[in-house]
Amino acid sequence: MALEKLLVAGKWRESTDPSRIFYARNPADKTSLPESYPVSTMDDIDEMIRAGSEAAFALDSINPEKIAQFLETCADNIEDCRKDLVRRANLETALPEEPRLNTVELPRTTGQLRLAAAAARDRSWCRATIDTGTNIRTKYGCLGGPVVIFGPNNFPFAFNAISGGDFAAAIAAGNPVIAKANPGHPGTTKILAEAVFSALKSSDLPAAAVQLFYHTEPEHGLKMVSHPLTGAAAFTGSKIAGLQLKDAADRAGKPIYLEMSSINPVFILPGAIDERPEEIASELFGACTLGAGQFCTNPGLIIVKTSENCERFILRLSQLFSQNAPGILLSEKSPKSIAAAISKLTAAGAEIIVGGEEVSEAGYAYANTLLRVSGESFLQNPDVLQTEVFGTDSLIITAGSREQVSEIASRLGGNLTGSIYSHTQGNDDELYSQIASIIRTKVGRLLNDKMPTGVAVVPSMNHGGPYPATGHPGFTAVGIPASLLRFASLQCYDNVRPHRLPVELQDKNPTGQMWRFVDGTWTKKDIVV
Repeated sequence: MALEKLLVAGKWRESTDPSRIFYARNPADKTSLPESYPVSTMDDIDEMIRAGSEAAFALDSINPEKIAQFLETCADNIEDCRKDLVRRANLETALPEEPRLNTVELPRTTGQLRLAAAAARDRSWCRATIDTGTNIRTKYGCLGGPVVIFGPNNFPFAFNAISGGDFAAAIAAGNPVIAKANPGHPGTTKILAEAVFSALKSSDLPAAAVQLFYHTEPEHGLKMVSHPLTGAAAFTGSKIAGLQLKDAADRAGKPIYLEMSSINPVFILPGAIDERPEEIASELFGACTLGAGQFCTNPGLIIVKTSENCERFILRLSQLFSQNAPGILLSEKSPKSIAAAISKLTAAGAEIIVGGEEVSEAGYAYANTLLRVSGESFLQNPDVLQTEVFGTDSLIITAGSREQVSEIASRLGGNLTGSIYSHTQGNDDELYSQIASIIRTKVGRLLNDKMPTGVAVVPSMNHGGPYPATGHPGFTAVGIPASLLRFASLQCYDNVRPHRLPVELQDKNPTGQMWRFVDGTWTKKDIVV
């Protein structure tokens, strides 16, 4: 069977070296799917980077309205092939067609594309700043090189390298994209790429504004993020791979934005457990099992204070974990990765309450696993006991006192989220304040009486956090227009003649609706000299 083609410089073409191939697998029955995909060499990648570099300069002169129209057409085209996309993504990931893929993730994907289009059209995202007294004017603009995006396996649409949030933000900020498909769902990515390519052909954007390859050797990925012509890179995946990419990009002085590892601690305070243990146990179990626990915001660490009600709460949670069948995991590697992580936890003193073994099912699966460790033991070995387990697996820490709860909070690493469940009538207010003040600097998003697994695509969302959750705590991967700033450079114009300025920095507001910071005040008004 013929290899699937790469999208390079505006054309679908064969790989320059078809000697290495791979196949997607159906996690539900462990069978290989028939389509074969090339593992690209540096010849393919070099061509993409050079074409992307040329496209970056061409894209810089494109009216943002054209970029907005392109993104909207991408969304329309993706909706037109909804059935094929949902069917293929289900085959490659075993994620359920309903409601996950069709009703939840696909609308999220098209919605964020349209939000990015609105941001490109409005232009306020570029934060035009004008000081009329010195005639110095700045704005954020494109990078002048392609953005390389490495997509994850757990969100085949919404975080896909050629349709997801990083893609939408990079394009809206005026940059070409080189998308690396995740090998877990290459067919899904191809369908998305065809929808995007169709939009590209009907647009005024350069032919190499969007390019796609399926897989490559790790060393080639390191060369991509550090290439002299690369503008920036975005990666969602494991901490090991992310840090390797970061090291290569940092040594070359190239920006890279990483989402790597997060255990998302959930503090359940004594008053909350006394007041509504059954409700919280059900919410926690639902959050832990969502997507078979393969969410970057999965609650992997649960902190409670010891008491009789606490033990009853742990027993109820254990029953939920043991009485329900595990979900299907995304890949052949998943059960082994989970087993290795649990082995680290038990070697550091954690005790398995339920689960802890691979399950003999038709698909890839691992038993729902709940572990526990004392607060004292955790404080003796906090680093290892914060090992991320990417599945339906959580570690309960039982603290002996309120003071120990706070001490545990102080020893946590960086996370995407941190949640605190508290008594509805204020019985936990003092302890809440103590914990919140500690973990506020350790998480990107602080939640109260809410599980962290829902990530709303709204401007105020922060899907980021301190290391090791991400590589930089000042940016978000979700939340437009803020997410665009990752793929932009701050451009300053000093005493440049008016007709030579970008339209966003000229005296007349180019849209009439764009917010600009003029002489210390945010305004939509034209500058009148």
